[in-house]
Amino acid sequence: MDARTIVGGACGYGNLFSTGYGTDTAALSSVLFNNGYGCGQCFQVRCAKSQYCYKNSPIATITATNLCPPNWSQDSNHGGWCNPPRTHFDMAKPAFMKIAQWKAGIVPVLFRRVTCVRKGGVRLAFQGNGYWLLVYVMNVGGGGDIANMWVKGSKTGWISMSHNWGASYQAFATLGGQSLSFKLTSYTSHQTIIAYNVAPSNWRAGMTYTSNLNFH
Repeated sequence: MDARTIVGGACGYGNLFSTGYGTDTAALSSVLFNNGYGCGQCFQVRCAKSQYCYKNSPIATITATNLCPPNWSQDSNHGGWCNPPRTHFDMAKPAFMKIAQWKAGIVPVLFRRVTCVRKGGVRLAFQGNGYWLLVYVMNVGGGGDIANMWVKGSKTGWISMSHNWGASYQAFATLGGQSLSFKLTSYTSHQTIIAYNVAPSNWRAGMTYTSNLNFH
């Protein structure tokens, strides 16, 4: 486990403390990461069939915040734990220590997807400029994931945003000086929410804007 799981990471959430994810997080093997569509998904994980499991097999609930890349130089059963088609969770140390002794290094687990419980609305972190908008989508409830996203300026119709990487979406459009609304569809539930006027007309890159809506 390295610091990437706490700061940065392939989902683009940045510092996981300041963005609300904390240390109950994991990097997913590419099968689970699913080209970034797994970002934000929540799982319950329990240690199984290891001498290092804690008594009564406690559960850790974690959020996917990063990719654990394949290591083709090592066998999938000896070091290449994130190689396809393996399902693997590279858990942050505090999360791992909720289910097993840290010295184990790696343990077999049982896992299942669960609904993400988030406080407040979906948060949108902006990058880009007046002609290119890149949005990182965070604090997503329900399935925790995003399949599609659209943006609407106060002077435009709905503009489809393309999936950039991880949990980010982009639009190449002239949107400076306009208040912005967003339409988001969940990858898991296919539920769509529309958040009107999330960002004011004087929005700027580097700022994060919070909607008053979230997925169930």
